[in-house]
Amino acid sequence: MQLYNTLSAEERAIMIDDAGKQRLTLSFYAYAKIEDPKKFRDDLFIAWNKLDALGRIYVANEGINAQMSIPAENLEAFRTTLEVYDFMKGIRLNEAVEHDDHSFLKLTIKVRHKIVADGLNDETFDVTNIGVHLKAKEFNAILDDPDTIVVDFRNHYESEVGHFKNAITPDVETFRESLPIINEQLQNHKEDKNLVMYCTGGIRCEKASAYFKHQGFKNVYQLEGGIINYAKQIEEEGLESKFIGKNFVFDNRLGERITEDIISQCHQCGKPCDNHTNCENDGCHLLFIQCDECKSAMENCCSTECLEIIHMPLVDQVRLRTGKQVGNKVFRKGKSENLKFKHSGDLPNTALAAAEKPVDIRQKVKVKKVLLGKAEHYYVKAQVAQFTIENQELNSGDKILISGPTTGNQELVLERLIVDGAETSIAKMGDKVTFEVPFRVRLSDKIYKILD
Repeated sequence: MQLYNTLSAEERAIMIDDAGKQRLTLSFYAYAKIEDPKKFRDDLFIAWNKLDALGRIYVANEGINAQMSIPAENLEAFRTTLEVYDFMKGIRLNEAVEHDDHSFLKLTIKVRHKIVADGLNDETFDVTNIGVHLKAKEFNAILDDPDTIVVDFRNHYESEVGHFKNAITPDVETFRESLPIINEQLQNHKEDKNLVMYCTGGIRCEKASAYFKHQGFKNVYQLEGGIINYAKQIEEEGLESKFIGKNFVFDNRLGERITEDIISQCHQCGKPCDNHTNCENDGCHLLFIQCDECKSAMENCCSTECLEIIHMPLVDQVRLRTGKQVGNKVFRKGKSENLKFKHSGDLPNTALAAAEKPVDIRQKVKVKKVLLGKAEHYYVKAQVAQFTIENQELNSGDKILISGPTTGNQELVLERLIVDGAETSIAKMGDKVTFEVPFRVRLSDKIYKILD
């Protein structure tokens, strides 16, 4: 029986678009004793694959942690697949603030040692003896208490773009790093302060609250359902949001806006910005904050080195990264020495308010082209590609470059353009333009106009 994906992410995205059905992005977790995680994983894959459910799910002896995308029409059927298990009956599904049909493009269910890497020996304490759950209104109230200490148990690249006011935001890259840091920092406040914690969806705080109670903290609280559920409740109940900025999420969206505040800056030029980018270079994929101007100039790259590499033939790119350990760049998110502004959380607000003139980060790289947009579809039989034009105009007769990590760099001269089903000589910003191409186009590809 098929227990794996047969479609690529690009093919799945096309199918989703062609179906034209609304999809929901949601997350949930549950701590429970699972005797056979492998069988549990296989049963879930079979049930969810039938419902066109996609996502990234971890299962272990201690429970399940899931971030998913499902067709809205299949929501109740999906709930039914959960109700089969006693520990998931009535489970809370955290629905995203901003849904995106492409938030997940594969169904990946992995068996792990733990559903969250916490570095704890669970046998030394009672993981069910957790802190008090607080709903949004209660959470807002306790934050106003002068005897409250609020701690963000997310990583630095998450809290950098958004956090609760006056929260302690550890400069860590993993959840396990934050536990001993906070424990040591708050040693003198085990009895006289309220230890209030939060994370994205609640799963990290569920374990952390039990850990800190074991460490002797008397008044331990956690935000029920995390930031995702908090954002939903403040909207439904008309409450003040004490969370400012954007909530980082672990899917293709990389974030959903909670308030209009921008509390971070572009890591390359210093302008106010809270949009994350994964470096285009497959040998890097560094996660960092990048504004639209730098994104266009640097073509989604974190450095001039990576910019040069993505313009090399694919065979040369593979040769450069073969046998090399790139994990440092992959996991040290936003900390590369190539980035000039990488400590947004340490900067005064005045530094963010002033929109500084972008520095010349391209240096010696001379690329005579301008980014026009990105690929939307590729029709295999007709050998026709569709692109959305997001910048400037595209004219028949223009020389263009289509570039992507798998496609490489392909140049051609446009002879015939189709917009809204009709042939035209010009495609404007916002248009979806189609034209014939003699090679396969992928959703990661971008289109550029080559300048004289």
